Amino acid sequence: MQRHRRQSVLRILATAATAAIAAVGLCPSLAMASDTYPNRPIRLVVPYPAGGGTDIIGRLVGAQLSQRLGQSVIVDNKPGASGMLGNDIVAKAPGDGYTVLLGITALVQIPSLYQRVPYKLSDLTPVSQTAKSADLIMVPRSSGITTLKDFVAQAKAQPAKFNFGSYGNATSSHLNGEQFKMKAGLDITHVPYQGSGPEMTALLGGQLASAFVDATGAYPHIRSERINILAITGQQRHPALPDVKTMSELGYSGFEANGWFGFFLPSSTPKPIVDRLGSELVGIIKQPDVQRRLLEMGLIPVGSTPEEFRAVLERDAAHWKAIVDAAHISVN
Repeated sequence: MQRHRRQSVLRILATAATAAIAAVGLCPSLAMASDTYPNRPIRLVVPYPAGGGTDIIGRLVGAQLSQRLGQSVIVDNKPGASGMLGNDIVAKAPGDGYTVLLGITALVQIPSLYQRVPYKLSDLTPVSQTAKSADLIMVPRSSGITTLKDFVAQAKAQPAKFNFGSYGNATSSHLNGEQFKMKAGLDITHVPYQGSGPEMTALLGGQLASAFVDATGAYPHIRSERINILAITGQQRHPALPDVKTMSELGYSGFEANGWFGFFLPSSTPKPIVDRLGSELVGIIKQPDVQRRLLEMGLIPVGSTPEEFRAVLERDAAHWKAIVDAAHISVN
């Protein structure tokens, strides 16, 4: 089954690559346009509201990109339908490099969660992964729980007293929480919130027994005396929390996938434009001031090539689909 899923994802990504190559061959004007790219303003679609983490990254990188390319980069917030509205705008845009998407992990989770999606993953091609995020497993300090082992033991002994909060139904934190329940053999209730802010407030106020909170949302509170951090998801420890072990280190495999932010173009975009934009984005992310700002947001800077980002998408799409299927999660 896993092999079949992996092959399906590979076909989706291969289709996107083939479409980009075909676009160059079938549309010489696009190939010629890549020689002068860019010669007009670029629209950067952020499929989430202004003021959020995605918007902040879009404006930070967009300002730097404008300086490097010598053209205006206009951030266009298009929130709605869990990001699908903005994703669809870019998926259906001309492949000329002037309509760019700043997407997040939900992009590869949505196809497994929704029966009706107005675009396909193959309609978008990855350009560069900007940064990684992770979820922190946290409990109120008043609980007296200091380790993940203690949490599992107490939750098994008194399941009615335990729950876990997430920053939204069908988000990464919800999926991570459901997988943790399955891996640890727990029967605790999921309590979704509308974002990390309300979730963190509930945890600090003692309304939650535990929570999966993204590092960005938790960052202002990681030194709070009212919480204990038990573990972190992802492939590595967080630079700001070197003593907090990963789920894998604590004996729970399957939590290696990080959340991420990354840039995409329509799949029909010629490869020279994809590579040009990707190169500029990598240069921006490698700047010390940009890295410092991302770290201050609780993120881990990346700056990858299109090929490296494609590999992440392939792996993550299969990972999240397996959790959705096993936990029978659906938003339809």
